[in-house]
Amino acid sequence: MTTRFCLVRHGETDWNAEGRLQGQLDIGLNASGRAQAAAVAARLTACRFDAIFSSDLKRAYDTAVPAGRALGLPVEPTPALRERFFGAFQGLTHAEAKALFPADYARFSARDPEAPLPGDGESLCAFSRRVGGALNHLADELAGQTILIVAHGGVLDMARRLASGQDLRQKRDFTLLNAALNWIERRDGRWAVQGWGDVAHLGGSLDEILDAAGGAGA
Repeated sequence: MTTRFCLVRHGETDWNAEGRLQGQLDIGLNASGRAQAAAVAARLTACRFDAIFSSDLKRAYDTAVPAGRALGLPVEPTPALRERFFGAFQGLTHAEAKALFPADYARFSARDPEAPLPGDGESLCAFSRRVGGALNHLADELAGQTILIVAHGGVLDMARRLASGQDLRQKRDFTLLNAALNWIERRDGRWAVQGWGDVAHLGGSLDEILDAAGGAGA
């Protein structure tokens, strides 16, 4: 039995444009992000979904709501789909985090999977377990269905690695574009990537910062 997921990173925020690590700070969409949310909704009317789940942070939830209206489905806010908690890095640019916390940022840039971030931030391993647990739970509960998930760059990063088998330590080599469509599936307990980075419905989209750390933080 195949369970399909369409993963959408939230629309653009001002902090995306500034390259800031948003983490779990509740930053809203900017005008471009709201237009992207409307474009996602229009694009997805050509698809059939059985359920919609979203991070409960407003930049994701507000991206999901127009799609829910267009598809006639409720959006279920889900805290397990929040962005990684970046602790003391939240609100900083990568350059600022590196200057203020050089040792911690070095471990972050090296993608040390066990290293927590300053201020009780999540390690990559803890974040991966949270996201993987949420996706496997949905795949079990809604087996055979097609599910829309609206979340964050870091969540999509963990989902892609789950579906492809890519190690957490490996530097990211795929896009995490605002409001793009990304498809994965679980069939007979095995995950696979079906499509990634579809922005045919958008005039433009920002990627996460492709630095040594992989840029997750939106």
